[in-house]
Amino acid sequence: MTITPNLSPTKEIIFLVEEAMEGGYIGQALGQSIFTEADTLEELKVEIRDAVHCHFPDIENRPQIVYFKISIDQNNYY
Repeated sequence: MTITPNLSPTKEIIFLVEEAMEGGYIGQALGQSIFTEADTLEELKVEIRDAVHCHFPDIENRPQIVYFKISIDQNNYY
């Protein structure tokens, strides 16, 4: 009897979003080789969506949920 692992596609992906030192924002997927940047958070959302589509061209394997974990350097706000 052969047991095959459950190779279900990733249904969700998490991006760590940080402020870039030179301005704007960077987003990096946790556990995947996806990285992008933009001037605003709204632009970054679009760039992340495009990057996920490029990284997972087959819609059946593409994550359907994208989470953003935003990390802001609080030293800039005191």
